Amino acid sequence: MSHWFSRFLLLAVLLPAPIPAQISPFEVTEATIAQVHEAFQSGRLTCTGLVGLYLKRIEAYDKSGPAINSIILVNPDVLKDAAELDRRFAASGLTGPLHCVPIIVKDNFETKGLQTTDGALALKGYLPAQDAFQVRRVREAGAIVLAKSNLAEWAFTPYQTLSSILPGYTKNPYALDRVTAGSSGGTAAAVAASLGLVGLGSDTGNSIRGPSAHQALVGIRSTMGLTSRAGVLPLISLADIAGPMARTVEDAVKVFQVIVGTDPNDPVTTAASAHLPQNYAASLRPEGLKGAVIGILRPAYEQDRNGNSIQTTDSEVVKVFLAALEDMRKAGATIVDPATIEGLPEVRRSNWGTAACMGFKYDMNRYLEAQGDKVPVKSLAEIIKSGGFHPESKQSLQSAEKTPVNGPDSEACQADREYREKFRHAVLQSMSRYKLDAFVYPTWSNPPRLIGDRNSPLGDNSQVFSPTTGFPAITVPMGYTRNGALPAGVTFFGKAWSEPRLLQLVYGFEQATHHRKSPATTPPLKP
Repeated sequence: MSHWFSRFLLLAVLLPAPIPAQISPFEVTEATIAQVHEAFQSGRLTCTGLVGLYLKRIEAYDKSGPAINSIILVNPDVLKDAAELDRRFAASGLTGPLHCVPIIVKDNFETKGLQTTDGALALKGYLPAQDAFQVRRVREAGAIVLAKSNLAEWAFTPYQTLSSILPGYTKNPYALDRVTAGSSGGTAAAVAASLGLVGLGSDTGNSIRGPSAHQALVGIRSTMGLTSRAGVLPLISLADIAGPMARTVEDAVKVFQVIVGTDPNDPVTTAASAHLPQNYAASLRPEGLKGAVIGILRPAYEQDRNGNSIQTTDSEVVKVFLAALEDMRKAGATIVDPATIEGLPEVRRSNWGTAACMGFKYDMNRYLEAQGDKVPVKSLAEIIKSGGFHPESKQSLQSAEKTPVNGPDSEACQADREYREKFRHAVLQSMSRYKLDAFVYPTWSNPPRLIGDRNSPLGDNSQVFSPTTGFPAITVPMGYTRNGALPAGVTFFGKAWSEPRLLQLVYGFEQATHHRKSPATTPPLKP
């Protein structure tokens, strides 16, 4: 037994609790927020008891047994936080909508008092003085930060979860020889394995949706500006978004409700004020697909980023996707195929060869400069000089350092704005022409790769449509390939600020299909 886990067990014994920590067995595997809160209110469970159950699963499955390797750091104060919530609950009941929800936080979110590294040794020892906006919001709603999770270092790659701060790959709990996708793969693996109740991830091109699809989770990428990125280390601020990852749509919505909102520290959220408040729970209607008009977005999975035809979509993924479309029809949706986006190839070609607007160098340098002496490195150049990164990141870091800065007033950024507006217009024209509520497509065209495999087709379908337009996209489990072993997800993509309608659709699909199942490698622990 590890020293840190022994310390947690000792604290659990020494800390006072108003009622017994565990009155009757409560199974946390696949547990929902509603089930946890019911157990609190019936007296069957305490916050201290719940946290202890998750700590046991982390010890059994992340550091031992299948060794998922998803957790960088467990919050050393988590049992103290739980005991405080138990005291408050005894006095006045649930402290908020996320009362004692143990949450897994990706290690690119600033978390007060907890090391935050973006997965890199170059930032080892960085202790933020404040929480990222979304971390603060979930804590104010009663949640507990249980652990910081591994990520693809610097959030660079969508394909795997590998960093220098935590040795080794994070494994997919559905198949331990398979990747998690990236970059929020640590959060996805931990939530899928029930090492925490819900999670927070970030998504620049794929990083919430891909890992969620690979691990049978729900992942929400919101409209740009509906959720703040303040306190999340940047990759490309033009496309960065942060949000929830959960085992059910309902739990994802409960987190989403808390984290949406305007934030003076992220000016892009100003536009959200016209679309708030919203009661997103009102979208959770089992008949949400009835009467919906849904278009198949073939360019998302039949063309590459430049609009060229590709033929690598896995036949089993196609089979699962066709079955998902049939389930949508049975639930009352009309499927439009083809739902052509006219002029899209020309729009894509108009962006060929243009210089990047801002980008990692611009955004990371600004972020590090703003932290002053709190961070051990002050620029991308210093990161490279430090050598504090995984060798897999070296080429990307060096390439980023060589790029021009191209700030927001540059010609490159003007061209980028024009391109994005043309892209948005083309998508909206198509949705209007076909009277669509949403587009759908397989979140990934291929099953999770074997760890270390560089030859199999990749299959990431998330990089273009939502990041370019800023429109929302939600992935939800759609089934399994390889004899039911490997999860696959379907993405629902809609207009700006259409989250209420998209949530109706994904909830309706989830309730009609119930594809989510627990990975066999991390079963319930014996009492």
